[in-house]
Amino acid sequence: MREKVILVCEECLSRNYTVKRNKLNTPERMIIKKFCPKCNKHTIHKETK
Repeated sequence: MREKVILVCEECLSRNYTVKRNKLNTPERMIIKKFCPKCNKHTIHKETK
């Protein structure tokens, strides 16, 4: 049972990535450090509601 989630940059708040995660294995929200094309650097991306 995987669901699609959207990741948002913490600095510029742009929605850059969509990923799938298993809700049973990872019940908390995802926090990933990824590249933001708008900021042009690696930033923390968090899952939206």
